[in-house]
Amino acid sequence: MQDKFKSGFVALIGRPNVGKSTLLNAMVGEKVAIVSPKPQTTRSRLMGVVKLENAQIVFLDTPGIHKAKNKLGEYMMQSVEAALSGIDALCIMLDVTDVRQQDHTIVKQYTGLSVPVYLLLNKIDRLIPQEILPIIDEFSGYNFKAILPISAIKNDGVAELLSILEEAMPQGPKYFPDDMMTDQPERIIIAELIREKALLYLQEEVPHGVGIEILKIEQLSDSLSEIHATIYCEKDSHKRIIIGKQGSMIKKIGSGARREIETLLGHQVHLDLWVKVRPNWRNSQADLRTLGYTEGN
Repeated sequence: MQDKFKSGFVALIGRPNVGKSTLLNAMVGEKVAIVSPKPQTTRSRLMGVVKLENAQIVFLDTPGIHKAKNKLGEYMMQSVEAALSGIDALCIMLDVTDVRQQDHTIVKQYTGLSVPVYLLLNKIDRLIPQEILPIIDEFSGYNFKAILPISAIKNDGVAELLSILEEAMPQGPKYFPDDMMTDQPERIIIAELIREKALLYLQEEVPHGVGIEILKIEQLSDSLSEIHATIYCEKDSHKRIIIGKQGSMIKKIGSGARREIETLLGHQVHLDLWVKVRPNWRNSQADLRTLGYTEGN
């Protein structure tokens, strides 16, 4: 007789840039979250649905926990707290190559929840086993259901993690259809893919002040869509960097984003990008709404 179906929600939290979005993509098996080497890449709560033979696990990827310096940062931290509502398990992730006091602060704050809490030691591919054991010892005094060494980028330990989480899930319905991998609207995913390339190619001081607005998505035929988008930044000097010499940087961002969008849509895309300056947009409630950073996103 087939086991009864299990389902539940699992939140992923941790400092910025510890690999939460990379893990989400690895578990879902598709790219549902953008990734970059820069901290605070994830700005909103992202959902990824993992389908197993007798279970469905809905993962909630969250922005890296940090001290908010503007209204965008406040929105990001509200997204973390909102993701913890109604979950069935919590995964706290840290980077084994860069363990900080803030990791202990996060662990102390969230291990008291009334759901099973797991500590994920990510990036173990960069250390030898003897270097990982002291980190396990360092966190073994906290109230974790399990401490699990993984490498999200190498897919090492991911299958074991899913198996352990499946065991922890309650019996429940299939919340989402099998062909649904995320709750992110197509327009939001496209904006995020453009922002990912901006994060990848731009200099260090620019990316945190970049936002993307999708102005138009029009499918011209079965094999071609036209997309118009604006990249917002906060300074004229940043606008010059984003455009680049003779438009070289904006072309590079557009070319990289277009390839990813074509993979997403399954056909050719014509992508037009503009750059506009909106001073201090990260502290403007109206601008945050325009760019999709509102409650429920």
